[in-house]
Amino acid sequence: MEDYLKLDKQLCFSVYVLHREIMQQYRPILENLDLTYPQYITMMTLWEKDGQTVNQLGEKLKLDNGTLTPLLKRLEGKKLLSRSRLKTDERVVQISLTKKGNTLKEKAACVPLKIFEALHLEKSDFDQLKILADKVVSNL
Repeated sequence: MEDYLKLDKQLCFSVYVLHREIMQQYRPILENLDLTYPQYITMMTLWEKDGQTVNQLGEKLKLDNGTLTPLLKRLEGKKLLSRSRLKTDERVVQISLTKKGNTLKEKAACVPLKIFEALHLEKSDFDQLKILADKVVSNL
């Protein structure tokens, strides 16, 4: 019987190292955009659909309001988005891209290709890894 307490047998360790390595690839690319990774995925979500509420963003990004609110404040400080309360329900905060936030999308268009190249994966391997990761997340 195999010893499953060995580090090289642990899925969690492989995923942990993979996450660290991927984030290291993103860091210099995103620094050129003056974004952190959480800021980048927030902007991507808004580029897909502008005018979302904080709760909608939190759902899509799997982030709670305590994490998301300071992140949004920093993006607002960079003049990439604006936050406003709905007139119909002042408890709800809506997030909208500014002109500068929309313009940043053009500069960010190169990021996915640069990451793909940095990972040195065949397209089929990349697709398989993404499908498997999505499957694990959806099963949880």
